[in-house]
Amino acid sequence: MTDQHAEPARGPGTAGPGPDGTGFAYQGAEEELIVVARPEARLRAQPDGVSSAAGADVSALNMFLGDEQLALEPLFGNEERLQGITEAAQAGADIPDLALFYRVRGGADRAQELRSRIAALPEIDTAYVKPGAVPAGSAAEFEEARRMKEKAAATPDFTGRQRYLGPAPEGIDAQWAWQRLGGSGEGVTVIDVEGAWQLGHEDLSAKLAGVVVGTPISDVAWRNHGTAVLGVIGGDRNERGITGIVPEAVTAAASFQGVGTAAAIHAAAERLNPGDIVLVELHRPGPRFDFEPRDDQRGYIALEWWPDDFAAIKYATAKGIVVVAAAGNGAESLDDAVYERRPDEFPAWWHNPFNPSNRSSGAVLVGAGAPPPGTHGRDHGPDRSRLAFSNYGARLDAQGWGREVTTTGGSWNGPGDLQGGAEEIAWYTDTFSGTSSASPVVVGALAALQGMLKAGGQRPMTSQRAREALRATGSPQQDAPGRPASQRIGNRPDLRAAVTNLLPSTVGSGQAERYWDELIPYPPELPPRLRLFVAGSWRNLNHPSPEIRQAVHAAFAGGRPDIRVWFSDDEVVGLVVTG
Repeated sequence: MTDQHAEPARGPGTAGPGPDGTGFAYQGAEEELIVVARPEARLRAQPDGVSSAAGADVSALNMFLGDEQLALEPLFGNEERLQGITEAAQAGADIPDLALFYRVRGGADRAQELRSRIAALPEIDTAYVKPGAVPAGSAAEFEEARRMKEKAAATPDFTGRQRYLGPAPEGIDAQWAWQRLGGSGEGVTVIDVEGAWQLGHEDLSAKLAGVVVGTPISDVAWRNHGTAVLGVIGGDRNERGITGIVPEAVTAAASFQGVGTAAAIHAAAERLNPGDIVLVELHRPGPRFDFEPRDDQRGYIALEWWPDDFAAIKYATAKGIVVVAAAGNGAESLDDAVYERRPDEFPAWWHNPFNPSNRSSGAVLVGAGAPPPGTHGRDHGPDRSRLAFSNYGARLDAQGWGREVTTTGGSWNGPGDLQGGAEEIAWYTDTFSGTSSASPVVVGALAALQGMLKAGGQRPMTSQRAREALRATGSPQQDAPGRPASQRIGNRPDLRAAVTNLLPSTVGSGQAERYWDELIPYPPELPPRLRLFVAGSWRNLNHPSPEIRQAVHAAFAGGRPDIRVWFSDDEVVGLVVTG
C-alpha cells in the first residue's frame, strides 16, 4: 500500500463534485453508534431490556441503558435467526457474525461520550461512531402535482442528450442491448440505498416499486439525488423526458433514515433474489480528516470500510446479490496507508477492505470518469480519464460518467437545469455528477447483462463474476494531465464486449419466413432495422443498405422468397438473397 495524496490545482477535470466545482451540503444525515457484542455473551435484545442466552450477567449493561434512556436493538434483526444464517454460510463465504451487531437508540448528540462508556461494559467487545452518510410527499401531493403538470407544456424528448446510452467507447451501448432479448433489464430488480426520492416523477412510473425500508429524508437535495439515480437506471421508455439504461427493470428504494446504512443494505438484500442488484449511493467522511464532515467531500470514502457496512454487503454478495457501491468523491487513493490503520474502536477481526490482499466485501466499486469532451458544450478532460474528485486505487472495478449525466430530478437543491418549473415531478437535469452519477451507469450495464443472461437460459452473474466481467472488458481508462490511468478507476462498461465475454456465441442459419422493414424504429434511439423471422425468432439487421432492402422486398413480393440468413442470437451476421 502507498501513502500518496496529491492533486493538480486546475484544468479540465480538476473541479470538485458540486455545481461549478463547489461542494455539496446535505441535511438530515445523523451519526450512528454501533455496538459489537462479545460472541460468548450471546446477547438477546428485547424491548424491555437485554438478556444473555449464555447466562452471562448483563445487569451492568441494562443499568447503563436504563440510566441513559437508551435502547439496544439488533442491527440486522433477530439474533437467533441471524446466528443460524451466519453459521450456515460462514464456511464458504466467511461472513462476519451479523448477530453481534447492535445499534444504540437515543443520545443523539452524545454519541462519542456514550461510545467509550458502553464499550467498557463486560459483555461488549467494542463500539464505534459512524459519521453521517451523504449521497456521492404524500399521494395527495403527487396527484395535485400531476393535475398541475397536465396544464403545462409537454416535456420534450431529452434522450438525444443521453450520450452514455450510445455506442462504446463514448457510451456503454445500451441502445444495442435493447435489441437483444432481456437487454432492457427484463426480470431484474434494482434497489437503490440512500436517503430520498421523488417517487411521483412523471418519468419513473412504469416499473417503480416504491420504498421497501426506512423513512425518506424530507429534503429537496436528497430527493433530487435519488430521483436522478433512478432515472439513469430505469427511466420510462416513452416519447418524453429521458430513457433509463434498463427501462424494463423493476426499481425500488431503501432509505437508511431510521435504520442506519448497514441495516438498509441488509434489508434490501433480504427482498431480492440471486442476480438482482443493490446500489449503495452513499459515502462518508474517512480518517484522512479525522472523520469530520466537509462540504467539499475531500477524504470521503466508500461505506464498506466500516465493519457493520462491510458485514451487510458481504451478506448480500454471499446470497448471490450483486452489490454496486460508489467509491466516493474524496479525491483519495484508497491504496493509501491511512486505510490500513485499524481504529482503536473497530473489532480486532477488521482488516482494510480496500486492500486486495484482504478479504473482500464482493461489491463492485465504481469511480467517476470524464465524459467525452464537448458533451453539453463542456470539457472535463480526456474521455474516460479520472475526474479529480473521484477516489481511485486497486480496489476499484469500473467507472461511469462522473459529469454531464442527463436524467430525472432537479439540480442539487433546486429545480432542474434542463427543465425546471413549479412541478417537481417534471424536473430534469443535465448535470448529475460524482461517483453518484457514475454508479447507476454501471448498475444499468450490469442489469442489462443479467437480463440477457436470464433470457438466454444462463445463470445470472454473482457479484464476483460481475467484477471480473467489468475488469476483463470495457473501454479503457485514459490518462489526463496529473491524473494518469495508473490512478485506477477502471474501464467504462461496453455491453457488446461484455456479452461476448459472458454468453457463448453460436452462429445458426435458416430460411427467412417473413420480414418487417422497420423504417421508423421504436424506441427512436434504435437504428433502422430490417427484421427477418428465421428459425422461430425475429433476427435484426441494423442499418441495412438500400440494395439489401430492395432485394428482400422483391424476393417476398415474388411469392417464393429464397433468403438464406446466418445469425448469432437475434443479430443477423450474414444474408444471401437468391430469389
